[in-house]
Amino acid sequence: MKTREQISYNMSRVRSSGSLIEKELGKALWASGLRYRKQYARVTGKPDFAIVFARVAVFCDSSFWHGRNWPESAVAIKSNRRFWIPKIARTVARDRDVNKALRQLGWLVLRFWDTQILKSPEHCAQKVVSAVKRRS
Repeated sequence: MKTREQISYNMSRVRSSGSLIEKELGKALWASGLRYRKQYARVTGKPDFAIVFARVAVFCDSSFWHGRNWPESAVAIKSNRRFWIPKIARTVARDRDVNKALRQLGWLVLRFWDTQILKSPEHCAQKVVSAVKRRS
Protein backbone atom coordinates (compact mmCIF):
# COMPACT_ATOMS: atom_id res chain seq x y z
CA MET A 1 0.00 0.00 0.00
CA LYS A 2 1.35 3.40 -0.95
CA THR A 3 1.62 6.18 1.59
CA ARG A 4 -0.26 9.45 1.20
CA GLU A 5 3.04 11.13 0.37
CA GLN A 6 3.81 8.63 -2.40
CA ILE A 7 0.34 9.03 -3.88
CA SER A 8 0.60 12.81 -3.68
CA TYR A 9 3.99 12.77 -5.36
CA ASN A 10 2.77 10.47 -8.16
CA MET A 11 -0.29 12.64 -8.80
CA SER A 12 1.84 15.80 -8.86
CA ARG A 13 3.90 14.32 -11.72
CA VAL A 14 0.86 13.96 -14.00
CA ARG A 15 0.85 16.68 -16.65
CA SER A 16 -1.89 17.95 -18.93
CA SER A 17 0.14 17.41 -22.08
CA GLY A 18 3.06 15.33 -23.27
CA SER A 19 1.82 12.07 -21.78
CA LEU A 20 2.87 8.71 -23.15
CA ILE A 21 -0.50 8.16 -24.82
CA GLU A 22 -0.33 11.58 -26.45
CA LYS A 23 3.17 10.94 -27.74
CA GLU A 24 2.24 7.52 -29.11
CA LEU A 25 -0.84 8.78 -30.94
CA GLY A 26 1.06 11.84 -32.19
CA LYS A 27 3.79 9.66 -33.68
CA ALA A 28 1.21 7.44 -35.38
CA LEU A 29 -0.69 10.44 -36.77
CA TRP A 30 2.53 11.98 -38.09
CA ALA A 31 3.63 8.68 -39.65
CA SER A 32 0.28 8.44 -41.43
CA GLY A 33 1.00 11.81 -43.06
CA LEU A 34 -1.50 13.79 -41.03
CA ARG A 35 -0.44 17.21 -39.76
CA TYR A 36 -2.09 18.64 -36.70
CA ARG A 37 -2.06 21.31 -34.00
CA LYS A 38 -1.29 20.18 -30.46
CA GLN A 39 -3.22 21.51 -27.47
CA TYR A 40 -5.23 23.76 -29.80
CA ALA A 41 -6.53 26.54 -27.54
CA ARG A 42 -8.58 28.35 -30.19
CA VAL A 43 -11.50 25.97 -29.73
CA THR A 44 -13.42 24.79 -26.71
CA GLY A 45 -11.77 22.04 -24.70
CA LYS A 46 -8.23 22.50 -26.02
CA PRO A 47 -8.05 19.20 -27.94
CA ASP A 48 -4.85 17.18 -27.70
CA PHE A 49 -4.76 17.16 -31.51
CA ALA A 50 -6.74 19.36 -33.87
CA ILE A 51 -6.88 18.96 -37.61
CA VAL A 52 -8.15 22.46 -38.26
CA PHE A 53 -8.93 22.34 -41.99
CA ALA A 54 -11.22 19.31 -41.45
CA ARG A 55 -12.48 20.45 -38.03
CA VAL A 56 -11.54 17.22 -36.28
CA ALA A 57 -10.71 17.36 -32.57
CA VAL A 58 -8.90 14.40 -31.02
CA PHE A 59 -8.66 13.77 -27.28
CA CYS A 60 -6.46 11.20 -25.53
CA ASP A 61 -8.32 10.28 -22.34
CA SER A 62 -6.82 8.50 -19.36
CA SER A 63 -9.12 5.87 -17.89
CA PHE A 64 -8.62 7.19 -14.35
CA TRP A 65 -8.75 10.94 -14.94
CA HIS A 66 -11.65 10.83 -17.40
CA GLY A 67 -13.71 8.22 -15.58
CA ARG A 68 -13.87 5.28 -17.93
CA ASN A 69 -17.00 3.23 -17.13
CA TRP A 70 -18.07 5.86 -14.64
CA PRO A 71 -19.76 5.54 -12.09
CA GLU A 72 -19.02 1.79 -11.89
CA SER A 73 -15.28 2.48 -11.70
CA ALA A 74 -15.83 4.88 -8.78
CA VAL A 75 -15.99 1.89 -6.43
CA ALA A 76 -12.34 1.11 -7.25
CA ILE A 77 -11.20 4.39 -5.71
CA LYS A 78 -10.02 3.50 -2.22
CA SER A 79 -8.37 6.60 -0.80
CA ASN A 80 -9.60 10.17 -0.48
CA ARG A 81 -12.95 9.29 -2.08
CA ARG A 82 -14.58 12.57 -1.03
CA PHE A 83 -12.04 14.39 -3.22
CA TRP A 84 -11.57 12.05 -6.20
CA ILE A 85 -15.13 10.98 -6.92
CA PRO A 86 -16.53 14.53 -7.33
CA LYS A 87 -13.40 15.61 -9.22
CA ILE A 88 -13.63 12.81 -11.77
CA ALA A 89 -17.41 13.22 -12.03
CA ARG A 90 -16.83 16.89 -12.94
CA THR A 91 -14.30 15.82 -15.58
CA VAL A 92 -16.80 13.38 -17.09
CA ALA A 93 -19.45 16.12 -17.20
CA ARG A 94 -16.96 18.62 -18.66
CA ASP A 95 -15.96 16.15 -21.39
CA ARG A 96 -19.64 15.75 -22.29
CA ASP A 97 -20.09 19.55 -22.41
CA VAL A 98 -16.95 20.01 -24.54
CA ASN A 99 -18.15 17.36 -27.00
CA LYS A 100 -21.49 19.11 -27.33
CA ALA A 101 -19.96 22.58 -27.74
CA LEU A 102 -17.50 21.40 -30.39
CA ARG A 103 -20.23 19.60 -32.33
CA GLN A 104 -22.30 22.78 -32.30
CA LEU A 105 -19.31 24.60 -33.81
CA GLY A 106 -19.13 22.03 -36.60
CA TRP A 107 -16.25 19.93 -35.24
CA LEU A 108 -16.07 16.15 -35.22
CA VAL A 109 -14.89 14.91 -31.82
CA LEU A 110 -12.86 11.71 -31.50
CA ARG A 111 -11.91 10.43 -28.07
CA PHE A 112 -9.57 7.52 -27.48
CA TRP A 113 -8.97 5.78 -24.17
CA ASP A 114 -5.40 5.25 -23.02
CA THR A 115 -5.78 1.48 -23.39
CA GLN A 116 -6.88 1.84 -27.03
CA ILE A 117 -3.91 4.03 -27.84
CA LEU A 118 -1.38 1.84 -26.06
CA LYS A 119 -2.77 -1.32 -27.68
CA SER A 120 -2.66 0.07 -31.21
CA PRO A 121 -1.81 3.71 -31.85
CA GLU A 122 -1.82 2.98 -35.59
CA HIS A 123 -5.43 1.80 -35.45
CA CYS A 124 -6.47 4.98 -33.60
CA ALA A 125 -4.54 7.10 -36.10
CA GLN A 126 -6.26 5.32 -38.98
CA LYS A 127 -9.65 6.23 -37.49
CA VAL A 128 -8.56 9.87 -37.41
CA VAL A 129 -7.25 9.73 -41.00
CA SER A 130 -10.54 8.19 -42.18
CA ALA A 131 -12.53 10.90 -40.40
CA VAL A 132 -10.39 13.63 -41.97
CA LYS A 133 -10.82 12.13 -45.43
CA ARG A 134 -14.61 11.98 -44.98
CA ARG A 135 -14.69 15.63 -43.93
CA SER A 136 -12.33 16.97 -46.62
